[in-house]
Amino acid sequence: MTAPLTDQPTGFDLFGFHPSIVRGLDAAGFRDPRPIQAETIPAALEGRDVLGLAQTGTGKTAAFALPLLDLFARKRGRGPRALILAPTRELATQIDAEIRLLARHTKVKAVTVFGGVSAHHQIRALRGSPEIVVGCPGRVLDLIGQGALKLGEVETLVLDEADHMFDMGFLPDLRRILKQLPPRRQNLLFSATMPSEIRKLADALLHEPHVAQLSVSGPAETIDHALVPVREDHKRELLERVLAEEACESAIVFTRTKHRARRLASQLDKVGHRAVSLQGNMSQGQRDRAMKGFRTGKFDVLVATDIAARGIDVQGVSHVINYDVPNTPEAYTHRTGRTGRSETEGCALTFATREDRAWLRATERKLGEPIPRRQIPGFEGDARELQAAPQKAAASGRKGNAGGWRSRNTGRGRSRSRRSSGSVHA
Repeated sequence: MTAPLTDQPTGFDLFGFHPSIVRGLDAAGFRDPRPIQAETIPAALEGRDVLGLAQTGTGKTAAFALPLLDLFARKRGRGPRALILAPTRELATQIDAEIRLLARHTKVKAVTVFGGVSAHHQIRALRGSPEIVVGCPGRVLDLIGQGALKLGEVETLVLDEADHMFDMGFLPDLRRILKQLPPRRQNLLFSATMPSEIRKLADALLHEPHVAQLSVSGPAETIDHALVPVREDHKRELLERVLAEEACESAIVFTRTKHRARRLASQLDKVGHRAVSLQGNMSQGQRDRAMKGFRTGKFDVLVATDIAARGIDVQGVSHVINYDVPNTPEAYTHRTGRTGRSETEGCALTFATREDRAWLRATERKLGEPIPRRQIPGFEGDARELQAAPQKAAASGRKGNAGGWRSRNTGRGRSRSRRSSGSVHA
């Protein structure tokens, strides 16, 4: 994207950012705020607590990064002054990269800390008193324990992808970190979904928050998502058929286990696809090389476990394919959110067997509407074989096929965006 001229007004001018922040926005080519940014930045600039609920890929990072950078550009001080917690190394690295992009014309410094690598360089970077520390809870606690990270001057705490932190069992670590923070501080909590556990955390953490809620129940409007009934032993053949389609330029394929991801990537590579796996048994260096290869086009298929469902911001992913259904309805939203990012269009297909009916019913109940069914030419027999009696309709009150396998060719299945503000329970 071509950066706009600095004397041209942009939608961000309404926020009255410091000139150095305006220069960073211009250099990054940011002209108009995304909805989640427009909804949350004014409250964050006022110092209020914020709860931001929005799909992945909708601009949440800039929504909390810009107010922090504006504050630190105007008022210098020794850091860390902001602590941003993220559930995965990939997401922490992505947040850091966007902060550095926007802060290029300021003197604000950011440091990223996460496990899987030596802490030596991270400890050395912390000695420079950076204003912003972005980290994963485990490594943050390790550095606190070593005396290398002191949080007594933190003015703002940011929890990004809070629902995934709970999924990964980070709640005890979060509570330990909270005890190290000053009681008087600003809290910004961002999440794509709002399960009951995160609602409880928000109630305990946030004080009279400004709430911005943008369509958190289902895939973004830019994503054409559908379910494809298939027999388990036909999944790989179906996958190769989808990957061979002209419209499939690049794809993230999700599997349930690390071994399955590694094996499937190898099988795809042998039949001519440029495929690589991303899973938890890989070292940080291996994971970095896999992601770099996928971003630069060296690989056009990334076969991943849910380690990649959050925080992987790769532009231009045309397809997400759930080779195995996710573990939870919430994970469906996060996986599909790897495509259709930044208001581009994308396609998300879920391969589902008869054994996945319970997951389907729970997911459609969560979405409030049926997931559109789709038939792939040559696999019509799978749909007929797996066809079951219609189950109870989804929570939206629709009748008919919400929980069954009766296939139909549909148009784009999208959830309408909605916004609301008010209490945490809005």
